[in-house]
Amino acid sequence: MQNNNNASNAPQTLVIVGATSLIAQHCARQWLQAGGIGRVVLVGRDAARLQGVADDLQVRQPQARIEVLAGDVTQAASIAALVQHLAAQGVPDTVLIAHGSLPDQPQCQSDLASAEQAMVVNGLSPVLCAEAFAGAMQVAGRGTIGIIGSVAGDRGRKSNYVYGAAKGLVERYAEGLQHRLAATNVKVVLVKPGPTDTPMTAHLKARGAKLASVEQVAQAVVRGMARGTPVVYAPAKWALIMAVIRNLPRMVFHKMDI
Repeated sequence: MQNNNNASNAPQTLVIVGATSLIAQHCARQWLQAGGIGRVVLVGRDAARLQGVADDLQVRQPQARIEVLAGDVTQAASIAALVQHLAAQGVPDTVLIAHGSLPDQPQCQSDLASAEQAMVVNGLSPVLCAEAFAGAMQVAGRGTIGIIGSVAGDRGRKSNYVYGAAKGLVERYAEGLQHRLAATNVKVVLVKPGPTDTPMTAHLKARGAKLASVEQVAQAVVRGMARGTPVVYAPAKWALIMAVIRNLPRMVFHKMDI
């Protein structure tokens, strides 16, 4: 990984929140393969699943120090404690916030608890995690934060507007955080994957949907974070697709079944 924030060229520390996601796992593999990473901390709620990911990465890169840190990343107090614990051992050079889930839209419409959970997991939690790391990185004067959003946040659609609203929240937050940190050496990168071939979208694949490969999306994440690109569509074609959808007149948009 190329990261210009670490002027000493010392082995870097990478933290991945939501490290059991398939996109996150492939990002970690690519970062480790590129070299320069001395320590990786995998954060999430399920310690056993995290350890499975850690074991896989350790086999791929025996020289790296792979650690697991389990905790509830949906609660503000727990997030603050996790980040304080990590920062006490040295502020990480790179943080990827990758967790999320694709909720069932009809269920969210009929069950407010499901809608609440979807908003917390996909919107509030990533934002609170980024905010906690941003404070530590600003004090240290360096670092890169990557947040995985979604093209779904670009315009509310009837097929997934609860999920889209949560990702829209993440986008507006990232925009403000980029503005806040513009004069510092802390970079904030918002990644917007299109539909990607992961367990989360297995039902879409079964219906014949064309999905991007997880390797392709992970490559876009790693490359975008190395460059400090403010917004990364993955694959890049989604920038054009969503520009068209965002700009469709309402009377046309409302006739579409999307």
